[in-house]
Amino acid sequence: MSVTVRARSTTNAALREIQRPVRAQLDAVPRELTRIVTADLPLIEEVNSHLLRMQGKLFRPTLLLLSSATDGTPEPRGTTLAAVLELIHLATLVHDDSVDHSALRRGMPTINSMFSHQISVIMGDFLYTRALGSLVRGKEFEALRVITDASDQMTLGEMRQLMAFDALAFSEDDYYALILAKTASLIGAACEVGALCGARPHQQALATYGQRLGMAFQIADDLLDYTADQDETGKPTGLDLREHKVTLPLIAGMRAMSDAGRREVETLFETDEPDDEAIARVVEIVSEHGGLEYARRRGEQFASEAEEALAALPESEARTGLLDAIAYVMARRW
Repeated sequence: MSVTVRARSTTNAALREIQRPVRAQLDAVPRELTRIVTADLPLIEEVNSHLLRMQGKLFRPTLLLLSSATDGTPEPRGTTLAAVLELIHLATLVHDDSVDHSALRRGMPTINSMFSHQISVIMGDFLYTRALGSLVRGKEFEALRVITDASDQMTLGEMRQLMAFDALAFSEDDYYALILAKTASLIGAACEVGALCGARPHQQALATYGQRLGMAFQIADDLLDYTADQDETGKPTGLDLREHKVTLPLIAGMRAMSDAGRREVETLFETDEPDDEAIARVVEIVSEHGGLEYARRRGEQFASEAEEALAALPESEARTGLLDAIAYVMARRW
């Protein structure tokens, strides 16, 4: 069954339907988040309150819980593991926003803009330590290995990105290595940890599924930066270009550009604060030279690989949910 055939509405109703088989456990995740991060310190509680209002649609916990149910024997501890996984994700967002000096996240002020960069760094560390501490207290040592391995990859990926002094020399292989580390590693970890609490025979298949889905997810997100309106994303279209970040659409588009087109891109990257007109012009050039279409095709390929990884799993509502998650990622992001 192809990803295209499974595509459906891009509304929140589609995600709610995906989450339906694990709704009871998923509804308990925010309570577990609050329990794990509660601390008797007013500033931490204030920041935590703001962070928990910023939490997204619990996509990674959804994948973890669906993965745990694919063999028909999900374990109750999956709720705590899903909360831990979401805390790790929140910690990375807090640190990323501080590194990038971002003012908004999901349409709300970031911790660094609302409080300070110092508090942002410390709170990111706090979320990490609370999450890992919960795993240690629960003797979830296999899950701890998987999650710390993913955290290690994310950190190394961030460092490699910061060391890329010549942004326009960033290759397609460099890009895949980066998104594997920064995005796909944690989504893969979510699915693998889910397998550890209910579907151990499918651990490798689910880890592969999550990793491939994560690659498609990030390519789709990078495409969205070129195509979506601010009202849809909560951030300005072209933010990656504005911040001189090179993603797959630009890498692919530059291969076919004329010298004049490349000069426009180079000028934008040499400008500290490019204006909207310059951003729009580069987006147009990238589109004209096939960058968006190439990125779409590569995203679809990774999505197909994610679907193939689920082929050996038994039929179940949870497996259907994981398949629909692929369509949801594809449909909602481009």
